[in-house]
Formats: sequence, structure tokens, C-alpha cells
Amino acid sequence: MADYNTIRTGAASGTRTAQIDSGLRAHMNKVYGTMSVGTFITFLAAWAISGLATTADPSAGVAQINSDTYLTGLGQALYASPLKWLIMFAPLIFVFAFSAGINRMSAATAQTVFYVFAAVMGLSISSIFLVFTGYSIIQVFLVTSIAFAGLSLWGYTTKKDISAWGSFLIMGVIGLIVASIINIFLGSPAIAFAVSVLGVLIFAGLTAYDTQQIKNEYIEHSRHGDSEWLGKSAIMGALRLYLDFINMFMFLLQLLGNRE
Repeated sequence: MADYNTIRTGAASGTRTAQIDSGLRAHMNKVYGTMSVGTFITFLAAWAISGLATTADPSAGVAQINSDTYLTGLGQALYASPLKWLIMFAPLIFVFAFSAGINRMSAATAQTVFYVFAAVMGLSISSIFLVFTGYSIIQVFLVTSIAFAGLSLWGYTTKKDISAWGSFLIMGVIGLIVASIINIFLGSPAIAFAVSVLGVLIFAGLTAYDTQQIKNEYIEHSRHGDSEWLGKSAIMGALRLYLDFINMFMFLLQLLGNRE
């Protein structure tokens, strides 16, 4: 009888583990899929907006930015008026508001808001197509994708607990934000270089850390069977990895990108 109970318990445990593994794979696929769509929206929006903001026709332009490119009226408003400050900080404001309000949203609404945020981020970074060559943007995007995939895979598969990295990395992000704002007014190339190097390292660490946290949070909460929570958790996980990717890309672009 004891042997039968042991076998029965073991079988039930194995079934439960298989269910968690299957659910975790589906959850991570949802996270990566949502993040990928958001990334596509961002770069599509950035490319489209930069195209509307510039022209090669001198008669249609209102300001010249290089030998054969002129800003349109839209470009003048986006990049050379006080509106540029709102555009610059809009994603930061948006992400704080989204994080604070997600508990009051349905999973479907949260996903829609995430995609809207991705478009806003595209508007915010659209000037990269004016500053850097298209080839270097593609090159850095591929480098970032390879690095991100490797770091996220390591964070998912490693048996090492890296939860202690969290507070250190968040403090690093706060320091980067403060240093970046200060350097807007100082314009120091040395500070810009240091911020870019530290930014790459910090968001590389966050990629691995966030992946492991997303995995652990699913395992911890999956037993409750709260499908609404799991749906919104996937959106928040996608947001975290999306921000890691975009920030790592932007800092690498500052280091490796070829300017127009």
C-alpha cells in the first residue's frame, strides 16, 4: 500500500511538473512574441516618422540638416522646437503610468497599451535615422539581437540565483538617467561615452536578470491558476525585456554607430 501511494504521488508530481513546464514555455513564448511585435512597431514607427520629418527637396524643407536633407514642418516641430523635450521624456512618463495602472486593466487592454507605448517609443527615437547611417543602425540592431538572445537564454537556463543583482542594477539605471539628464546641459563627450559603456553593461545584466525573474514569477504563481494575472504578467514581462533591448540598442548605437 505504501509503495502504491509513493508511486501515485510521484506520478502526480511528475504530471504537475510537466504541466508547469508546458505552461512556462507557452508563457515565455507569449512574452517574447509580444516583445518582438512591440520592437517591430517601434522601429517601423521610427522609420516612418523620420521619413515624414525629412525631405530631399529644398523647396519643401524649412531647415537644412546636411548637404542633401532638409527638415519638413513636422520635422521642425519634432526635433527643433520645445516639443522635442516632451517627446524625449514621453516614454519614461508613459512606462511609469502604465506600470501603475496595469492592475486596473484587462490583459487585452494592457497588450494594446503596450503596443501604443511601443509606437510612442518609436517617435522618441526616430531621430536616429537622421543622425546615424541606415547601414550602421541595421548592423547595431543585429549585434543587439544576438547579444540579447544569448543573455536571455543564459538567464532562463542558468541554475545560479541572480536575484541579488536586482537592486544593484536598478540603482545603476537611476544613475544612468540622472547622468544622461545632466549631460544634456553639459554636452560632455567623456560623460556620454562613460554613460554608453555603463548602459550597455547594466542592460545586459538586466536582460539576464529579468528573464530569470519572469520565469520564477510564473513558476511561483502558476499553481493559483489565475489566467488574468498570467496574461498581464506576460505583458509586463514583455515590457521589461523590450526596455532592456531598446536601451541596450541605443547605448550600443552611441558606441558603434556611424553618423551621417
